[in-house]
Parts: sequence; structure tokens; C-alpha cells
Amino acid sequence: MSEEQFAEFGLTFGVGGLILFMLFIIWDLARESKAGRFGTFVLFFVLAFGVLGFVAKQVIAWVLGIK
Repeated sequence: MSEEQFAEFGLTFGVGGLILFMLFIIWDLARESKAGRFGTFVLFFVLAFGVLGFVAKQVIAWVLGIK
């Protein structure tokens, strides 16, 4: 396994795991604060908005065939 392959693997699965952990933290924050349905939606929308950029970058690179 080359350094480039290892870095790509780490980026994909490492950051993906961190994203899942961040979503769990947001859900736990909403539950602990008793945010309600709208409050939970706002928390996920605002705090998880950065995830959209990472996912969009991966999708765009896949569609364009860029590594």
C-alpha cells in the first residue's frame, strides 16, 4: 500500500467516522437540552452544514473522475 493509497483510505474512512461521531454528538446535544423537533432540526442543519461541503467535494470529484 503506497502513501497515497493510505492517505486516501484514511481521509475517506477517518473523516467519515468523525462525521458520524459528530452527528451522534449533535443528536445527544439535542436530546440532553430537550430541544424539541424544531430545535433538533436547527441543530442538525446548522452544526452539520459543514459535513455537506465534505460530501459534496467527494461527489463532485467522483462525478468528474478527479482523484
